[in-house]
Amino acid sequence: MSDKSIYHLPVMLSEVIEALQIKSDGVYVDATFGGGGHSAAILKRLGKEGRLVAFDQDKDARQNLPDDPRVVFVAANFRHLSRFLRLHKVDKVDGILADLGVSSFQLDTASRGFSTRFEGPLNMRMDHSRQHTAADVLNNFSKDELQKLFQEYGEVTNARTLAGVIEEERRLKRFELISDLIAALRPIAKGNPQRYFAQVFQALRIQVNDELGALEELLKQSVDVLNVGGRVAILTFHSLEDRIVKNFFKYGNAEGERRTDDFGNVLEVKLSAVTRKPTLPSPGEIRKNPRARSAKLRVAEKI
Repeated sequence: MSDKSIYHLPVMLSEVIEALQIKSDGVYVDATFGGGGHSAAILKRLGKEGRLVAFDQDKDARQNLPDDPRVVFVAANFRHLSRFLRLHKVDKVDGILADLGVSSFQLDTASRGFSTRFEGPLNMRMDHSRQHTAADVLNNFSKDELQKLFQEYGEVTNARTLAGVIEEERRLKRFELISDLIAALRPIAKGNPQRYFAQVFQALRIQVNDELGALEELLKQSVDVLNVGGRVAILTFHSLEDRIVKNFFKYGNAEGERRTDDFGNVLEVKLSAVTRKPTLPSPGEIRKNPRARSAKLRVAEKI
């Protein structure tokens, strides 16, 4: 087993465990197993009859699995939640957790291409079986597609200029390495260069892994698989994710629309937010783990 503290420090661990209200004989889902920190805390509160289904699309996470018969590991994206629960003969669950942050292990592994701090390929795939890399996006998307991508997923202020620079640069040389992209970004970076680079990398990562689409599918399926009174806890790390979760808990859809049926009746929302505002990490946790600083925890209960 790898050193889990190196792999990923679990964010807001006590707050997440408290929010899930774990029953000793319950069935729980850790949709983002990673280093297994949240899972370990859940298992401590489960009795012999309890079960934990752990999902992770990153094959490297398997090395962190505990030798525990109560754990079922699913090497797949959490967007396939319902299908794999059926496969493992799990009808309903009592709680679902998803930590949407990129793990420290992924950020610190140069070959994964997630971080500006290392040289490596423009990869950014969390699941190696996915076809397209960040390099494919940069080299093949049209200028308009790139502009939309950087505006919507990175909230980059000069997205049009950025898209034009990428279009010009790739005519001379294909984007293959992190240094290729950084060299193109540096002359046009707005404000703090590191923050600007991070926004661009975020946009590419979201696109490559269809992160927002997967989150929406997880939320939709959570409504069906949770027992009444069961809870779903989502840790987000940027405003795009948080908005989707907030909207879904309030309106039952990612767009934040109050929808009606064919007769004009407002559609019932089956999840109820436990708190109006998200829970934030404590100053002490941020000091110990700076990567927790942008985290927000939202929790809802099946009604």
